[in-house]
Amino acid sequence: MGKIKRIKLKYKKYSSIPGESPGSVLLKEDALKPKIIIHSYNTEEYIKKTISHVEEIDVVLEALPDHTHWIDVKGFGDLKVFRYFEKKFKIHKLVLEDILNSQQRPKLDENKNYLFAVSRMLYINAEMEIENEQISFILTDKVLVSFQENYEKRLEPIIPRLKSAKGNIRLGGSSYMLYALMDVIVDNYFTLLYKLGDELETFEELLYRRPDKSLVFEIQTLKRAIIMIRRAAWPERDKINDIIRSDSKLITEDTKTYFKDTYDHIMQIMDLVDSNKEVTTSLIEMNLSFQSNRMNQVMKVLTIISSIFIPLTFIAGVYGMNFSFKDPVSGEILRHNMPELYTENGYLWVLGIMLFIAILQLIIFWRKGWLFGN
Repeated sequence: MGKIKRIKLKYKKYSSIPGESPGSVLLKEDALKPKIIIHSYNTEEYIKKTISHVEEIDVVLEALPDHTHWIDVKGFGDLKVFRYFEKKFKIHKLVLEDILNSQQRPKLDENKNYLFAVSRMLYINAEMEIENEQISFILTDKVLVSFQENYEKRLEPIIPRLKSAKGNIRLGGSSYMLYALMDVIVDNYFTLLYKLGDELETFEELLYRRPDKSLVFEIQTLKRAIIMIRRAAWPERDKINDIIRSDSKLITEDTKTYFKDTYDHIMQIMDLVDSNKEVTTSLIEMNLSFQSNRMNQVMKVLTIISSIFIPLTFIAGVYGMNFSFKDPVSGEILRHNMPELYTENGYLWVLGIMLFIAILQLIIFWRKGWLFGN
């Protein structure tokens, strides 16, 4: 059987410059070249257009004034793109900094002309590593802009719904699109937690078969993953709650009703996180208990062996003192100095007595239930 490929964490190193000016916009050296796709739709049609230059965005928006637009930006490798959105939607420099600094916690910031929201997308990549990516949103009256650092297609389950006009996705405007995308992000939490739950069940079965120190390390890795999910889900819950309670006209009352459903999903996720965390803790404690029981079994066997040899060692020690039965000078018989040393077949008698004592102890131990793992 091949080696099972386990879920593991993907670690990323983030660097910042101490004393950096607030609102500083810096691009990473390995940032991907931006890919921009505009999804324009209304009740009658859906149009998808790939943008080569940011100037084309104005052309599309002006050509389709009666449409709602979702601008999907993937890749942070061109500062010109972000300067365009900064000017187009009058985005504050601090917001732009939060978009590019992809280690923000989920939050909602309300501004006069737009809403800024951050979500954490958690999923398992092809290498069975847990990715923790930031997705940022700028919401305006008819335009929703999403920013993603890589080219992952985790938001694309929305596109078939746009094409087929299923549900309210073409009717609810840009705020409903924000809900739909955040709902996809939250659904990925469920998928990840269910897979982690399957891993925990596998580890539990393996621990019952044979406790192993390496399993504890892997369980601890899953525990760190669950804690990471909790760190993302907890502020996500607060963010959804802020959206529901927001007085902004950019979010319709009908959309807030759908966000309440997402809030319920987040609460379910929190329950799953807490239960899985308890399972990981109990599995680690169970492994320690198994290890302790194994050590107790070993100590019990060693104790039984020692108990059997204690009287045998005593007998061997007594007859190993070698006190002479006869004085070598006077030839006098020393009757109290081990006269049995010269008994016929004395060696065999002593061995027989020692064997009898050992067998008698084993019988006593067996009747008390101390043998055979009892």
